[in-house]
Amino acid sequence: MKRRHVGRLAGAAAAVLVAAGAITYAVTEDTGDSDPKTPGPESADAGFARDMAVHHQQAVEMSYIVRDRTENKEVRRLAYDIAQTQANQRGMLLGWLDLWELPKVSAEPPMTWMGMGDMASGKDGALMPGMATNTELRKLQSLSGKQAEILYLQLMTDHHKGGIHMAEGCVAKCTVGVEKRLAQGMVDAQQSELQVMAGMLKERGAAPRS
Repeated sequence: MKRRHVGRLAGAAAAVLVAAGAITYAVTEDTGDSDPKTPGPESADAGFARDMAVHHQQAVEMSYIVRDRTENKEVRRLAYDIAQTQANQRGMLLGWLDLWELPKVSAEPPMTWMGMGDMASGKDGALMPGMATNTELRKLQSLSGKQAEILYLQLMTDHHKGGIHMAEGCVAKCTVGVEKRLAQGMVDAQQSELQVMAGMLKERGAAPRS
């Protein structure tokens, strides 16, 4: 991957982190206890916050796994950017649930807020579309060098595709303005990262799995 691609990605990640503080502050302006827009526990806003927090946590986990399995600077930089951005966003999502005084877990299956509660079986730890299975995570931990890089890029490509689908659902269904804007930012950033990862896979003689 050319150095300018990495620089552009790092710059985009930094912009997301800077904007995160403003978004976190802004949500307090939109959703006070007396604000009728404060979402309920079964709302799309709450469902997205809960599900995407779980989805993001796995991306963070995979990213730190690959940082320990390769010395390639470009892959390590990408993994670091993804881990930092998604950990920050996860904190925001969980913080909003606290602000709204809503539970962080639900008795309903994941994706119910999108009308897709039966879409992911949860088999082997893949709770939502795009999530890696426990078997795949163990395989990633067992690999090193180029093999680890390829599997990480393939798993993260699938992960981003599932995440984009969920974020687009929030853009369509959520009612809290700042959450909708965060979701759209996820779509834009992850689509850009998909292009970067496709190029990195091609450089390694590989391709996305789907």
